[in-house]
Amino acid sequence: MLLLNGSVFMPSVLTLIGIPGLQPVQCWIGIPFCVMYVIAVIGNSLILGIIRYERSLHKPMYIFLAMLGATDIALSTCILPKMLGIFWFHLPEISFAACLLQMWLIHSFQAIESGILLAMALDRYVAICDPLRHTTIFSQQLLTHIGIGVTLRAAILIGPSIMLIKCRLKLYRTTVISHSYCEHMAVVKLAIEDVRINKIYGLFVAFSILGFDIIFITLSYVQIFLTVFQLPQKEARFKAFNTCIAHICVFLQFYLLAFFSFFTHRFGSHIPPYVHILLSNLYLLVPPFLNPIVYGVKTKQIRDHVLKMFFSKKHLDH
Repeated sequence: MLLLNGSVFMPSVLTLIGIPGLQPVQCWIGIPFCVMYVIAVIGNSLILGIIRYERSLHKPMYIFLAMLGATDIALSTCILPKMLGIFWFHLPEISFAACLLQMWLIHSFQAIESGILLAMALDRYVAICDPLRHTTIFSQQLLTHIGIGVTLRAAILIGPSIMLIKCRLKLYRTTVISHSYCEHMAVVKLAIEDVRINKIYGLFVAFSILGFDIIFITLSYVQIFLTVFQLPQKEARFKAFNTCIAHICVFLQFYLLAFFSFFTHRFGSHIPPYVHILLSNLYLLVPPFLNPIVYGVKTKQIRDHVLKMFFSKKHLDH
C-alpha cells in the first residue's frame, strides 16, 4: 500500500535490481557466475560421494569436509538461481516473505560454514598437538554434537535479525533493493523508521560469529605451528604442515573475502556501488567454487579417489 508521502507500508513484493550501474552487462556477468556455481555443485557433490561411499574416509577430517561441501552447495544455491533470474530472464521481483527467507538462509549458511571451519581447525590442533587422544576426543558423538551446535548457533543468532525487520520495520521509502540478493543491510536501509537496533544487532552477530571463530582458529594454528617446528624430524614437520595447507587456504579465502566485503560495504562510501555488490557476490560464490578444487588438489586421499574414479571409467570405456 502506497502512502501519501511516497512511502510504502509493509510491502508484499520487493524488487532486486541486480548490480547497480552494470545492468546492461549483467547477462554477461551471469556467465562466469553460472560456471562457478556448476563447478561448485559438481565438485562438492563429488567430494560428498567419495566420502560417503569410501569407508576409509569416515574420519573427523573428512566428515567435516563433507559438512563443508554440503553447506557450500546450499549456500550457493540460495543465491545464484534468483540472481540468474535477474540477470538473464528479467525477473527482479521477490515476495517480502521470500526475501526474508533468503536472507535468513544465506546468513545462516555463512555462519554454519564459519563454525565448520573452526571445528576443522580444532580437529587439526588435536591431531597434531595431542595425536594419541585425537580418536578419543573426536568421537562420532562429538561430531554429531558439533554439527547440531553450529547449525543451532547460526539459526538462533540470525533469527532475531529477521524478526526485527519483520516486526519493527513497517514503513519503507522504496521497494527497490540495490542488490542482487536479499542482504541484511540492503533491506534495512530501505526503511524509514529508526534502524539503529537492526544495525547494532547485525554487527553483534557478525563479530560474535566471525570474530569469535577467527580468534580461535588463529590461536589453534599458532599452537599447531609451534608444535610442528619443534618436531625433530624434517619429514615429520613437512607431513604435519602439509596436512594443514588446504585448511589454511580455505580459511584465508573465506575470512579475507568476508572482512574485505564487510569493511568496503560499511566504510567505503567513495567506492562505486557496483564494486560493493560484486564483492558481496564473490564472497558467497568463490569459497564454494574453490573449496573442492583446493581439497581435490591438496588432499592426497581425495585426489587419489578422484583419479581412480575417472581412470577406471576411461579403462572400462576402452
